[in-house]
Amino acid sequence: MQIIPAIDIRDGRCVRLEQGDYGRETVFDDNPAAMARRWQKAGAKRLHVVDLDGAREGCPVNADEIHAILSAVSIPVQVGGGIRDIGVADAYLKAGADRVALGTAAVKDQTTLVNAVSLFRDRIIVGVDARDGMVAIEGWLEQSDIRALDLVRQLSEFGVARVFYTDISRDGLLAGPNFAGIHELLEHAAGLPSPMAVIASGGVSTIEHLQRLALIGVEGAIVGKALYTGALDLAEAIRAVSL
Repeated sequence: MQIIPAIDIRDGRCVRLEQGDYGRETVFDDNPAAMARRWQKAGAKRLHVVDLDGAREGCPVNADEIHAILSAVSIPVQVGGGIRDIGVADAYLKAGADRVALGTAAVKDQTTLVNAVSLFRDRIIVGVDARDGMVAIEGWLEQSDIRALDLVRQLSEFGVARVFYTDISRDGLLAGPNFAGIHELLEHAAGLPSPMAVIASGGVSTIEHLQRLALIGVEGAIVGKALYTGALDLAEAIRAVSL
């Protein structure tokens, strides 16, 4: 299982939110590119970078900072936040992103989703962000009437090969992932005509959490606040899940 440090960018800085609440923000660094280099040096094999302002505004806001990250590291980077059309996705991929993440567009504009999958194949990853089992969109500010499991089925039918699942209620609280929800999603995804890889996100704060996720069978775990606060040491965590 891959441990994927998260770099969330707001106003050009590395921040973490609690439960997706823009009013509950902690700033951890003014230089996202330097943070990316730090995680690469500690052993990260992939980074998860999100333009939080872009997610809320519906278009890239912190593209300069993301481009700086792409230039600063040699490991794969998946980029999300405000990617609502093919042009933005293509620009990030041409700039060096390994994958681009769609969220709101996967729910509200499925023509764009289908076109993106057709053009970019497995370089498209979709964020399934859920609150009480229902999908949230628009930077988690808007609740849809779509069940997370139903969205995953739709995504499979459209040819999406990989999703990352976030239980918003756990995100940024260090209280542990929603293991039951992740397990249910994995079983659901495995039973679809086109099985999908699942990356877990939200609530990871200990090595035990990561080991449990590895046993469940997720492809990777996105980790944010625990790394920034020092509750979890990245190098130690990577060694623990590699044993």
